[in-house]
Amino acid sequence: MNCEEVKEKISIRNVLESFNLFPVKENRKTAFYFALDREEKIPSLSVDFVKNKAFDFGTGKSYDVISIVQQMNQCSVSEALKYLEKLDFPVQKKFQNEETKQQKEYKILNVCEIQHPALIQYLKFRKVYEQKEQVKEIEYELNGRKYFGVGFFNNSGGVEIRNKYSKICLGKKDVTLIKNELNISNEILIFEGFFDYLTFKNLEKKENSNSDYLILNSTAMLFKVEEILKNYDKISLFLDNDANGKFVKSKIQNQYKNVEDCSLIYQKFKDLNEWFCNDDCRSF
Repeated sequence: MNCEEVKEKISIRNVLESFNLFPVKENRKTAFYFALDREEKIPSLSVDFVKNKAFDFGTGKSYDVISIVQQMNQCSVSEALKYLEKLDFPVQKKFQNEETKQQKEYKILNVCEIQHPALIQYLKFRKVYEQKEQVKEIEYELNGRKYFGVGFFNNSGGVEIRNKYSKICLGKKDVTLIKNELNISNEILIFEGFFDYLTFKNLEKKENSNSDYLILNSTAMLFKVEEILKNYDKISLFLDNDANGKFVKSKIQNQYKNVEDCSLIYQKFKDLNEWFCNDDCRSF
């Protein structure tokens, strides 16, 4: 596809999701996101799903799918096109009830303990099979086709689903806050994705931790817990070593006291799970 075809046929929502960016407010045809190039508390990036374009009210800058990739990756047009080609997005057809289309027509068919051989193998490959009781096997139907994956529920009843080939969320996007058994804690550990949380539970020596755990499920979800984090005396960060992870780390460090950056443990790797899968690791 040439540039004009890419701008028309690749969904702007899918491109934003590839960078873990999700709407703060949305309706059927439009949504507001946080700005691509700066920190802010009130979202100023207006996205029009019909026109497949975005407008930043803070800077007056307009974006299409190519310029979004250029902004996020600080790259040329040709490099942005290569990025979009690698992601293998489905072609966007003409706008037809965007709410139904983008939120996906899905049914959860079955929720059970992990038992499918492919999912067992996948958890072992990610070296978190010991934590299988904290996830579920999800059988679901998406746009008329049946799939299955490892599921991790968030606080709004949505479910993050992962397998060897896909990474999606069914239902409403939200964080997962896990309180300790005593329901009283002065410390919270923050993870970007649930595989990092499962990895930490593998490494954790303490059988009965008094810490709470927060899995963001997307860096864009931080705004949902900014008030909650004020209740903790210590915040330990296990975020990804990429641009989004570093941005969120900096934001938390500037906003709260006694913040520990634990990403130094796996500084040569993308995240905690990748480090755990690629190197000899020591328990904390």
